Amino acid sequence: MRLILASTSPRRSEILKNAGYDFEIRTAIVDESLPAGIVPEQAVKILSKLKADAVKREKGETILAADTLVSIDGKILGKPKNEDEAFNMLKDLSDRKHDVYTGVCIINDSCEINFAEKSEVIFDDLTNEQIYEYIRSGEPMDKAGAYGIQGAASSFARVCSGSTYNVMGLPIERIKEYIE
Repeated sequence: MRLILASTSPRRSEILKNAGYDFEIRTAIVDESLPAGIVPEQAVKILSKLKADAVKREKGETILAADTLVSIDGKILGKPKNEDEAFNMLKDLSDRKHDVYTGVCIINDSCEINFAEKSEVIFDDLTNEQIYEYIRSGEPMDKAGAYGIQGAASSFARVCSGSTYNVMGLPIERIKEYIE
């Protein structure tokens, strides 16, 4: 089996490498706009499938695609477009629990699997200055919900239930069931 990761995410690559997988990165640009009112679990499944389908697959290859988003009070938080949006997201998450969903799509010669994994995360109560300091680090700008639990956000965010790897963008524990 030849594994193809349909993602340029350095976090996803690192998780796969650390789990002992050899893989190639192959991505395509997809329209990630979602219909209004879609539930987070369905959104990540749709987006991961779009990403997997957009990558050319040869016989004998397994495509692995994923998409992660944060949800609070039914509102989906993707990647912030600017620092103001990052501030608002982090302020909303401050001192609250929220859900992180990662959708995964695996396609090979014999099957197609598409699932969503959910984890629950809680933030400490952050001051505006703490939020601005975190934003100045640049870390929030390419991450769903404007934070990366594997980085500086680990000082104020913790996983209450589910997989930490899921929050990082790739629920490797479950993926192993399908790509071993």
